[in-house]
Amino acid sequence: MSADARSLTGSAPLGARGWQRLHAALMPDYNRRATVYWWLMVALGAASLAVALAQLSRLPPAALVQIGFGSLLALLVALVPLKIPRTNQVFSIGDLFTVLLLLMHGPAAGCLAATCEALASSCRSSRRWTTRLGTTAIAAFAMTLCGHGLHAITRRFGNQGSDDAALLVFAAMAFGAGYSACTAVLMSTVARLKRNERLVLLDFASVFGWVGAASVVASALAALLFVTQRVAGLGVMLTALPMLGLLLTTLHYFARQQQAEEGARRAAALALEREATLALQLAHHQAAEQASQHLRELETSEHRFQSAFTYASIGMALVSREGLVHQANPALRQLLGCGPTDLEGRPFADFVDAGDQARLRAALDGAGTASGAAHTNEIGCRRPDGIGIWVGISCSLFAESPGNGPGVILQVQDLTARHRAELELHHRAFHDKLTGLANRERFHESLSQAIELARDDPRLSFAVLFLDFDRFKLINDSKGHSVGDEFLVAAARRLSRALRKSDLLARLGGDEFAILATCLDRDGDAVDLAERLLATLAEPLQLASMEITASASIGITFSSIGYTRPEDMLRDADIAMYRAKGDGKSRFAIFDVGLHTEVKQRLRLEGDLRLALAQRSTAVAYQPIYDLVTRALVGFEALSRWTHDELGPISPGTFVPIAEESGLITQLTDHVIGDACRHLHRWRAAHPGASELTVHVNVAARDVADPEFVPRVRAALAAAAVAPRQLVIELTENILMAQLEAAMSTLKALRQLGVGLSIDDFGTGYSSLSHLAVLPIDSLKIDMSFVRNLRAGSNEAAVIKAIVLLASLLGKQVIAEGIETEAQLELLRELGCGFGQGFYLSRPLAVEAADRLLRGAAQAAVRSPAGVGRADAAQLVH
Repeated sequence: MSADARSLTGSAPLGARGWQRLHAALMPDYNRRATVYWWLMVALGAASLAVALAQLSRLPPAALVQIGFGSLLALLVALVPLKIPRTNQVFSIGDLFTVLLLLMHGPAAGCLAATCEALASSCRSSRRWTTRLGTTAIAAFAMTLCGHGLHAITRRFGNQGSDDAALLVFAAMAFGAGYSACTAVLMSTVARLKRNERLVLLDFASVFGWVGAASVVASALAALLFVTQRVAGLGVMLTALPMLGLLLTTLHYFARQQQAEEGARRAAALALEREATLALQLAHHQAAEQASQHLRELETSEHRFQSAFTYASIGMALVSREGLVHQANPALRQLLGCGPTDLEGRPFADFVDAGDQARLRAALDGAGTASGAAHTNEIGCRRPDGIGIWVGISCSLFAESPGNGPGVILQVQDLTARHRAELELHHRAFHDKLTGLANRERFHESLSQAIELARDDPRLSFAVLFLDFDRFKLINDSKGHSVGDEFLVAAARRLSRALRKSDLLARLGGDEFAILATCLDRDGDAVDLAERLLATLAEPLQLASMEITASASIGITFSSIGYTRPEDMLRDADIAMYRAKGDGKSRFAIFDVGLHTEVKQRLRLEGDLRLALAQRSTAVAYQPIYDLVTRALVGFEALSRWTHDELGPISPGTFVPIAEESGLITQLTDHVIGDACRHLHRWRAAHPGASELTVHVNVAARDVADPEFVPRVRAALAAAAVAPRQLVIELTENILMAQLEAAMSTLKALRQLGVGLSIDDFGTGYSSLSHLAVLPIDSLKIDMSFVRNLRAGSNEAAVIKAIVLLASLLGKQVIAEGIETEAQLELLRELGCGFGQGFYLSRPLAVEAADRLLRGAAQAAVRSPAGVGRADAAQLVH
């Protein structure tokens, strides 16, 4: 407060002049109408807050605690607003807590929360007390007004017996829009009145914008949280608060990143512009200065002209209209790397690049259009030693050249450093920093041009090849990011050597590369290119510390499909690439419309599987494992099953790969292990003969790489009160060998826990005897492909016999999969295989059928080849 204001407040009573002086000191920019309006808003806001506090005082303590906590949250988030990138608007999610309190406890609670939020926001953004007080009062009044409207609407829904959550959400969104609009109108009215302007209701549009949209979204979220609280209780709603905090933090981080990137782009552009402007100004200044000096010297003496010409800091030459050099100064000779007599008598064009000869000719011809007029061009020159330079040349008419007739004064300034800086900036903007290849932006631009050209002339066909390395993540995780980067650089060089001159290779990010193959005579040219790329990658890459063999999957799509957008073409090539991976990797696939449909179906299944896992609607089936000698039941293999609500049973071969790619495999594995342990515990309690049963569970590569996998297994065993020795974890041979270093620590930890370990599909991978000897495993499962074609004296029989002998020497058990006939079973027993499973012994069983099987197997022996009776046939799980 100023000294005048303090002196006025100290005298009482104040007269009319005193009030005017006090008003001028405290509210200098407020006229009479604005002042009356401001006090009216303050009075209405104060009255609204007073009524709200009076109403809140009658609420129970629990409600007051909720209101106080919510108001505090609204106040705190208002202190850390989000700035909308590339705008001057900011918003916070405080409206979410305000509307939530409004829905839970009525307009009074909403008024208090809105007051707290507005006070914090105005204190953060303004130092004027009138703004802080006016903003807070307007927020309280607007919330009271709009809050009673929302309250009346929701109460009307209740009176009519309607409890539709959608209606509540729409009502809340309408409230959010109305509240923001009301606040914007009331706030903009103050500014209009202060400027003595007419009131225009559309003024709120300049304030509404993103803030209004954010208020609508926050109101909708608040309504959803309210519905959630009403249906599931306050505890569920409270669990959403950390997620909201994470969302706010993410949005803050994103906004800051956007601001930083925008600032960097602006700084780079301004720096380049300043440099270009400075260089241009310097060139013009020096040219004007030299031209002026030259004219003065011509008027005074030839000696002074020669002195200035000789000692000029920039290159100068007197040339004929045809460009023949008559005289050059030392600066030009030094710039072009020429001796004292190397320039005179030679055409200046001898030092100019072929592509800029026409520009030099145009500059020389332009010098004769007006006496003394200067013409500046940037051209490339080549010194006798082969070094290229960039220069700016200015040509002006010279009336008395040493030859006959008028000539031209040529001024040459070195622009090489600036040009190289511009090229470097351009290269960084359109090239990958690691590999030096074109980046996504450059590829997108070139692909857009190719699409436009093909649209004008369909004969200009082209293709896009999307390439992704099959084992890059494994290299990165096991060898480190430095080796991964070195691998990408070496692979990029290898790929570049296999391309045609017209092809463009780009790194899109990570281990994803794309090739734009233009000038195709036929579609087969792109196929030939893909085969050539796969062949060149088949040769090992020699890195600094090791040798790595790489493979890649390639997706191809052609311009003949009729693309209009580059992103659509890249998407389809990406889809085809994933088809190639699904078909076995290290191959290529060509996109067709069916692939797009397949991807849509796959995405639908992924969403439905996510929902099924959340609702625990997947099931577990159990295929019995028998002692082939005694026919006794020794255990089960737990198999995941999923029956879709609309599509019926989904094959594990379909949904398990989807779970692995989408990251849902962890939940699926936990579900199978948890159910298997619980059922095993129940069987042990119900059937005394089942005390030594084991249950086998197959896990994925992501599980083995998860550092939390062993604690997850330990928790499942503890929850079901099952001994670790009764659980056997199965890993396929390929998964185990591909991640041997990472898997070894996990296997050792499982072994220390007491869990059994088994290699599934043994014989189909690439494990070595040295690895097999040190792996902490208990058993080998012979892949069903060997059992399916098993005959006496066959190659399959020899392989199985060798596996059995190897396992016996190493102290491992052998389990055969896929037994479908009595002859296969008998031959396996003769070969020494101890255990087996398959449709001949029993199909996978639902848990109820497995329970009946245990009751019927009291003697621990299989009584019939079918393995289960007719009563259990309906419970088989295929």
